[in-house]
Amino acid sequence: MTPAIKLLQHHRIAHTVREYEHDPASESYGREAAAKLGVPEAQVFKTLVVQLDGKELVVGVIPVSAMLSLKAIAKAAKGKKADMAAPKEVERTTGYVLGGVSPLGQKRQLRTVIDTSALQFPTVYISGGRRGLDIELAPQDLATLLNAAFAEITQ
Repeated sequence: MTPAIKLLQHHRIAHTVREYEHDPASESYGREAAAKLGVPEAQVFKTLVVQLDGKELVVGVIPVSAMLSLKAIAKAAKGKKADMAAPKEVERTTGYVLGGVSPLGQKRQLRTVIDTSALQFPTVYISGGRRGLDIELAPQDLATLLNAAFAEITQ
């Protein structure tokens, strides 16, 4: 039971936990999840952490088939510039290992922006808090729980 799953249960948010056998040789955790769960890559979302204006950490949740636009997430988060956060800082701040970072249940909840493409699906898949574990839930429920904004943040 991960902090992400505990948070969903605590708030009684409808979700489905989906586990699969993670291949340590996999180069793309998200694409591996989509293939092993048998769902389109556009419906599986990855959690990326950026540093806004050299200070605040902000989470971007985007499809595994897309690339994050640093300019777009900076604008959506009302900042001037965004850079990818250092991996060790991401792990320390979220409490999750890379490849298993969930937007839910982080040690310190970071401001979150979800790509608008999530709204085209009744449910999306996000990391459940470890490699080989995904959670399926409605994008609106995810946004409500995180007090997240929707914006176009991919390129």
